[in-house]
Order: sequence, then structure tokens, then C-alpha cells
Amino acid sequence: MIDGVIFDMDGVIVESEHLWEESWAECCARRDVAWSLDDTRRCQGMSSPEWSAYLAARIGDPALAPAARSECVDHVVKAVESGRAPLLPGAVELVSEAGHRLASGLASSAALPVIHAVLDHWELDHFDEIVSSEEVVRGKPSPDVYLEAARRIGLDPAKGIAVEDSGNGIRAASAAGLHVIAIPNRDYPPPADALALADHVVTDAAEALAYLLSLLR
Repeated sequence: MIDGVIFDMDGVIVESEHLWEESWAECCARRDVAWSLDDTRRCQGMSSPEWSAYLAARIGDPALAPAARSECVDHVVKAVESGRAPLLPGAVELVSEAGHRLASGLASSAALPVIHAVLDHWELDHFDEIVSSEEVVRGKPSPDVYLEAARRIGLDPAKGIAVEDSGNGIRAASAAGLHVIAIPNRDYPPPADALALADHVVTDAAEALAYLLSLLR
């Protein structure tokens, strides 16, 4: 019995993971600090308080965390508003069809201003509740943001589906007790141990929707 579905945003609905990497790298470059792909992998899934603290430590000035958060969030919001976070193929149909049939939520690592920028830019209103990991104690891979989204839509996680693309996102959804549909991110593929936690792996949103509808039938 499936009563609800909870979606990740970056990499599931819009192609935006690269914008976060860009913002972090530029924040460091302005302070003459190099940023690596390993740094990006460490920060993916973190909440804004977590990754801004990581950036500040990487730069060598822990007090810089609030400024780093502001710079990076502003960077990504402006990129979204200028059309640099395109919808992924089939994403609108996926969230729309799911939202018509089930309780639905959004559980994103993105800061709230970025979430609202994406939803406003693309006129997406298919979610009953929206949760940012900055609203909970711990970001992904901890389950907090998924548990809070499930609570807000009145969903027993054992009767819910999560749709994720990243390793830490898959880990978070699985730890929350949700069944997981994974759409592996092509640019930042989830490691094998994380992907093994998914209940079903698909290549795109259209396949995710077909699988979800098969469960409802």
C-alpha cells in the first residue's frame, strides 16, 4: 500500500547540482582557496548550516559561515531565476501525476530561498508540503528531512516512496524507512553502496512514473 511520495529537488526535478558546486568553488576562489570535486561530494546533501560551516573551515575562518551561506544561496537563486536550472525531462509529469494520486512532499537539501525560486520560476505547485534540510537538525544522509516531510503530509514512511538521485539522498530516504526509487545522477553518480539501498533503479523520470503507477495499480 502506497499512501504518499516525497521528492528530492536538485537532480530529480531540476538540473541544478552543478550550480551548488559552482557557488562553493567561487566562494572559495574569492578567498584564494582551491575547491575540489571531493569537497563537492562531501557537501552534497548537507543542509545550508552544514555546508556553510564546511566552507568556512575550508577557507580557514569559521566566523565566515553566515557570509558564505548568503553568497552561495544568492548565487544559486540568481542562476535559477536566469534559467540556468532547467527542468529534467519528464519531471513535471512525474510530480503532477503523483500529486494527483497521492499525498506528496518535497524534501530538499536546498535552502528555502532556492526551493521557492525553483518552484516559482517553473510554476510548480504539486506538493502538499515543502521541507528544507535547514529546517531540521541534520541534513542528508541523516533521515531528518524525510521524516519531517512524512510527518507534515501525514505519511507512515513504511507506506511511502521517495524519489532520489544522489548517494546521500538515497541513504537519507532509506534511513527514514521509505521505499526508494533512484534516478542516478549522471554527473554525480551515487556510489554503489548507496545505490544498493534503493528498492528500484530507473534511468529517468518517465521510468520512475511508470514504476510508481504500476505500484498503485
